[in-house]
Amino acid sequence: MKQAIYILAFLFSTFAFTQNNLLFEQANTLYNQGKYAEAIDKYTVILETGNHSSELYFNLANAHYKLNNIAPSIYFYEKALLLSPHDEEIKNNMAFAKNMTIDAIDVVPETGISKFIKSTTNMMAYDAWAKTSVAFVLCFVILFLIYYFAYSTINKRLAFIGSLTSLFLMCVALAFAFHKFNMDKKNKPAIVFAQESKVKSEPNSRSEESFRLHEGTKVQVLDTVNQWKKIKLADGKTGWISSNDIKLLNDF
Repeated sequence: MKQAIYILAFLFSTFAFTQNNLLFEQANTLYNQGKYAEAIDKYTVILETGNHSSELYFNLANAHYKLNNIAPSIYFYEKALLLSPHDEEIKNNMAFAKNMTIDAIDVVPETGISKFIKSTTNMMAYDAWAKTSVAFVLCFVILFLIYYFAYSTINKRLAFIGSLTSLFLMCVALAFAFHKFNMDKKNKPAIVFAQESKVKSEPNSRSEESFRLHEGTKVQVLDTVNQWKKIKLADGKTGWISSNDIKLLNDF
């Protein structure tokens, strides 16, 4: 019985994969023919099956860009960049899309130790930092055993220094792993989809208006109260925006 279920599951997944590939090729053909709206429909059908890839998001963003759909194009470029963070073509195309936005927001530059820690932490994912710390633990154990069984004074000294260094680097890697995990947990970027949105000082429609944002602007979500999101801009400004006016990037 279990074998029959496995076979059916395999056949279904194979069929779904084939269908998605066919849809992707059809969408690409429509895009090349200049039928961008129809291409978007095909790409969206693939997304609805739960298929996510940087290529799919990138092509979807390109189609929206061709139709001057500011928010969707930036949104899908950002999604593609999350899956392929070092892809220069995605970065270049997104830069063109961001030129269509209205809001000019100055980025507050980070300096000193905080900049160094953040840039170093972002060099690897938190699981990669965790694996690195495990590797240093193994180095510590091996070097400690060498120290314990070595007869030569020089070998003992080198093994002892090496084991202490490995232990120190393990602690550093573990600290970066926890820091990266917390950064990713707090990182909730979103794109404004409303053509114009009033950002309030408090999470209700009767409160004072702090400023306005327009479609395509990227914000950071800090908190949620009912149907309101507390957001922060790159220049440090904060306020409350309607949940219906933005779309979170981390939702896959």
